[in-house]
Amino acid sequence: MYHLAQRVDKAFLKKFGSRRDRIIVRSPGRVNLIGEHTDYNDGFVLPAAIDKAIVFVVAPRADRRCRFQAADLDASFDCSLDSIQKSPTGWPNYLLGVLDQLRKAGKEIDGCDLVFGGDIPIGAGMSSSAALETGFAFALNDLFDLGLNRLDLVRLAQKAENEFVGVQCGIMDQFVNIFGEARKVLRLDCRSLEYRHYPFGRSDIRIVLCDTQARRALASSEYNIRRRQCEAGVEILRRHDRHVKSLRDVELEFLAEHRGDLDPVVYKRCDYVVRENIRVGQACHDLERNDFHSFGQRMYESHKGLQDDYEVSSPELDVLVELASDIDGVLGARMMGAGFGGCTVNLVEQSHVDDFVGRIRKGSRKRLGKEVSPYVTTIESGTEKLVNEEAHVQLFDSKGGV
Repeated sequence: MYHLAQRVDKAFLKKFGSRRDRIIVRSPGRVNLIGEHTDYNDGFVLPAAIDKAIVFVVAPRADRRCRFQAADLDASFDCSLDSIQKSPTGWPNYLLGVLDQLRKAGKEIDGCDLVFGGDIPIGAGMSSSAALETGFAFALNDLFDLGLNRLDLVRLAQKAENEFVGVQCGIMDQFVNIFGEARKVLRLDCRSLEYRHYPFGRSDIRIVLCDTQARRALASSEYNIRRRQCEAGVEILRRHDRHVKSLRDVELEFLAEHRGDLDPVVYKRCDYVVRENIRVGQACHDLERNDFHSFGQRMYESHKGLQDDYEVSSPELDVLVELASDIDGVLGARMMGAGFGGCTVNLVEQSHVDDFVGRIRKGSRKRLGKEVSPYVTTIESGTEKLVNEEAHVQLFDSKGGV
């Protein structure tokens, strides 16, 4: 993190000059260990913040202008707070959406200079968009003393993506970005937003992501179809019990009892979601017992359900999970995210990580015709302001002095 923070801070100094009133904020990516396609069914998820992150260096302005620099893209964007409009460029919209939501919330700022950069792989399913939105909101809240609490920041960042960027994401990514803790996973109730941290008790386990590099052409359309299928199942089940408001309220026995009333495909979708919610609860108990072998088996079961019953996997994802399951030191593996591409998430004992990486690269070349490069991550804290001494970031003035 030191090198990343130092790099972004140097880019700020080059772009905007020395500013002693600048702050540095780290905003992490995330993984979801288990609990897929449960969020929009009012269910449970089990994500964690990771060590891949975006770093922001931000300083205030007083002329109602905002100047952004994307260090990794070597790209700039300027705007007036009095005329916030969507950009055709793409990346500025995640920041503009935050400004738009602050304005709607009646939270005024005077302008800012911002440089950001990071090491979250774009498009690899680690939620770089939520890191960008939530980290920027966090930084502005601190810089201008806006008085927003942590849940306010989560909701604001989600609305920025929903209403300005135009992506109808759930709240999980922004939530764990703010509420994540080092060496702990977070169980989130997507209906009530109640949450609890569970210890990730083995420091010798790494979370390794394997990116299929496959374009998720079907993800958006099939995602919407799955939502409609779940809603269709709930509508029928509600006729038998008016208390059923979502699949969160359905037990396996009740679902099986009314199987004949459901279209066979709809039944499979509902059965997967109900079982996945159960798996999240079981996985939390595994963590309490420090039983990572059982936890890993839940991950394999989750993938099987996503593959056969929810039908959102892909040949590439299935091959990567199959390859992982034959490698020593792998405790669990499954696809992560909407599906039809993206990443697999794997729990790998540290002593076997190098072997895992080598065999995945070799196996993917042979089976998929392309080499997959795994990303090795650890669980870290959520978005935070970096204290310069702790971050080992040397801040220079225009003459090179401290």
